Amino acid sequence: MVTLYQNKVIDQLRDALKKKEHMVSVTVRVGQIDPLSFFVAGETLFHGQRFYWSDCFHEQTFVGLGYAQVIKSEEKTKKRFREVEKAWQQIVEGAFIEGEGPLMFGGFAFDPLKRSAEHWDHFPSAQFVIPKFLLTKRGEETWLTVNVVHESFAELEKMIDSLFVIHDESDNYDVDVVEKEEVARDRWLYAVRHATDLIQDGEIEKVVLARELFLSFSQRIDCSHVLRSLREQQPMSYIFAFENGSSCFIGASPEQLVKKNGHMCETACLAGSIRRGHTMKEDEELGQWLLKDEKNRREHAFVVDMIEQAMHEVCKEVIVPSEPTLLKMRHIQHLYTPVRAKIKEGVSIFSLVERLHPTPALGGFPKEKAVQTIRDIEPLDRGWYAAPIGWVDANGNGEFAVAIRSALIEDNEAHLFAGCGIVAHSNPLSEYEETNVKFKPMLLALEGGRK
Repeated sequence: MVTLYQNKVIDQLRDALKKKEHMVSVTVRVGQIDPLSFFVAGETLFHGQRFYWSDCFHEQTFVGLGYAQVIKSEEKTKKRFREVEKAWQQIVEGAFIEGEGPLMFGGFAFDPLKRSAEHWDHFPSAQFVIPKFLLTKRGEETWLTVNVVHESFAELEKMIDSLFVIHDESDNYDVDVVEKEEVARDRWLYAVRHATDLIQDGEIEKVVLARELFLSFSQRIDCSHVLRSLREQQPMSYIFAFENGSSCFIGASPEQLVKKNGHMCETACLAGSIRRGHTMKEDEELGQWLLKDEKNRREHAFVVDMIEQAMHEVCKEVIVPSEPTLLKMRHIQHLYTPVRAKIKEGVSIFSLVERLHPTPALGGFPKEKAVQTIRDIEPLDRGWYAAPIGWVDANGNGEFAVAIRSALIEDNEAHLFAGCGIVAHSNPLSEYEETNVKFKPMLLALEGGRK
């Protein structure tokens, strides 16, 4: 940033703060700024109150610093989606907006009825934040939005001054794993066997079971370095980080839940996986095997059928390809089917999230029975893992990803999560190896990309 942009922000804020609205939101165009550098710049003033988001097509990146307002819900039912939506509408309606307007970022717990692990204490059933400072990067353009609620102007000037300082980023970050624990491994293998019995007995058709990996490192984990590693290593993923107090939920997810832009929306069906090959020939053979494998095609079909049905209930002109393709990530490849549709009048992005979560790719089928089975036999608290995380703007547009390939970080400790779809003839050891592949992106990022 340069002084010209700094003065422009301050001048517009000074004028806008004369308004009497509950919140003032001012947006100005600024010069080229690396979003990750902006995230680092907020470390001193706003540690514990930062977020980072970039989509899988590099179309938009958001970085939020500080909390102008926070929306929380401890509601244990689907009302949590409506509570958040209502609170957001009230904030937008009562705000003075100059420019693009405010944006809020946050997410939901996978299953608020199963909350027991202390490490998820900072992440309630739902939480969204409207940042004091929001950097938005779209293509070659960059914007800064300042959201103010009864803020001292002198204090704001000091904050802005600190954010206009260029920060050098050290390359000396070096951490080592000092403890590694596969949490409840035997219980998870037993749960897989139990699930296959339930499926073979006709109780459910598919259930997704996740497991946890706990790591302790030689020093405090620097989330900025983890983000940098994820950005470099997982360019086709949604990159996200959400700090809340002393904890940071961070990840690189390949899976879109839903995106809304005006009257159009899109979602993606991602289910059925196999590792990448060591050579081009092996990789092609593995991909072709995945496209033809009955177990994986059946698992993928559950997801496509459920999402298509859900979209038809609230949309028109639903477009679904007849066959999946391959989505190839660095360590893993998936069966992939994109879905596009035109939304019916009055349907909000929160109603779409509520209707789609959890898809059979993250919960199972039928939905309610699968979630209850997870609640009963899965040996961990998912918290926000495999749940919706994303953003909504003042016009009701937004995008949510499914928070997989993720970790919860606090100080020098990290909890990693990975899951896989269980169907009638799933083999526990094969499913275990699949989760090991899915752990790799976060493991590599946490260790600084050295392996």
